[in-house]
Amino acid sequence: MMLFPSVSLLLLLSVPAIAAAALGSPPIDLNLQQRLSEGTSQFSKIPSLGFGTWNLDKSNVSEAVSAALHTGYRHLDCAAIYGNQKAVGKGIAHGLKSLNLDRSDIWVTSKLWNDHHDPNLVEEALTQTLHDLGLAYLDLWLMHWPVGNAPITGKSQLDYLQAWHAMEKMHKTGRVRNIGLSNFSPAQLKDVIEHSDTIPAVHQFEIHPYLPQTKWIKYQQKLGISVTAYSPFANTNPTYNSGKHDPPLLLTNFDMLAVAAKNGCTTAQVALVWGMSRGYSVIPKSSHVDHIKENFGALRCQLEEEDLDRVDQISKKYLKRFNNPSKGYGVKLFDGLEDA
Repeated sequence: MMLFPSVSLLLLLSVPAIAAAALGSPPIDLNLQQRLSEGTSQFSKIPSLGFGTWNLDKSNVSEAVSAALHTGYRHLDCAAIYGNQKAVGKGIAHGLKSLNLDRSDIWVTSKLWNDHHDPNLVEEALTQTLHDLGLAYLDLWLMHWPVGNAPITGKSQLDYLQAWHAMEKMHKTGRVRNIGLSNFSPAQLKDVIEHSDTIPAVHQFEIHPYLPQTKWIKYQQKLGISVTAYSPFANTNPTYNSGKHDPPLLLTNFDMLAVAAKNGCTTAQVALVWGMSRGYSVIPKSSHVDHIKENFGALRCQLEEEDLDRVDQISKKYLKRFNNPSKGYGVKLFDGLEDA
């Protein structure tokens, strides 16, 4: 049975459509469940295949972003800490103009960095991000980490509720269409929901065949929270500096190669299709036009149910989280999640 056939240029994820029963999910009190069922988020849809801008080659950021738009991407993922939002903004402007597209034709996500968690600094951060990107509004603004910098000392500490409340205020201004989180634990997510008026529209975190996080994904989908996967190619990202005890590079994994060969796809496309078939968006990145086009070709890659099952099994041999800055921050992150 064909589980994931070829899809249209922009496969959109609708929150109600992707909601699924959670397996082994943490308990939710009845009052919270009622608030969730009433729906407090304006989130409606997000293109399932996006273009990431983390660690793009600084020499051609604008060109890569414009090339992504010309290839067909309509979902761009950015962040203040990436240090390239001005260049990304130039790429957006060039792509929209040359393609005769409107701002409303694309989805742009950015993120609040840790040094602006002080509620008095949140609006300043948003204003700077919009200025750098050359935009009047963001489709989605995420809190990058549940970690803020302490006043005076600047030391990292768990700090997110007050910053979230300040983001809620920005949401009401219309300069941010949706707000969400990134890299939160189950307890931290529950804390935000129980002490806020706005349910996070999206939660972005690390997901790939070496870190499937299936229960965590399903739990959030049940709550109506959409999920976005960063690092869909796992340790292929050189930033992660894989050690000798780490699993092989995902895109050279034997099972990935076998599935790709069987279906006439590349391993990168297999990784992306596997992710999208699970009901969340994925944000691969590349500075090279050939790879930008290859990744977008995932929308034409067809995998059978048995192929997706084979990819599912990879984590039984290799389970690895590659992005965990707990030691650097001096705080415990991802508590209660796989390979924390």
